[in-house]
Amino acid sequence: MDITINSSFLPHTDPDASLAFYRDTLGFEIRNDVGYGGMRWITVGPADQPDTSIVLHPPTASPGLTDDERRTILEMMAKGSYFGVNLAAADLDDVFSRLEASGAEVVQEPTDQPYGVRDCAFRDPAGNMIRIQQRG
Repeated sequence: MDITINSSFLPHTDPDASLAFYRDTLGFEIRNDVGYGGMRWITVGPADQPDTSIVLHPPTASPGLTDDERRTILEMMAKGSYFGVNLAAADLDDVFSRLEASGAEVVQEPTDQPYGVRDCAFRDPAGNMIRIQQRG
């Protein structure tokens, strides 16, 4: 089989704040920005990986959600326990310094993990966990 990862989805609560974080802080390019019914779906990704994207989406845009389900989703996002993504960088310490200097919310400084990777963690403006590991 020839299968690749095309896109992954992360919810956002403020499209402009998320756009600024992924574009200006992480340096991703904007590939698409679609509005519908007062909501926005923003597709971002690394410039050198045109076939891999993250779609930032409104978390409660799914039809059929109850008010309780919407509330639960937003509560989980606020705690940072709803969604996340793992990224990799050639120079983890440099990336960490740049993100910390930008004011991004630090969750974990660069750490050698017992499972064999060195990584750090931040939250994006919606509370999503962004883990970045040292690329081998």
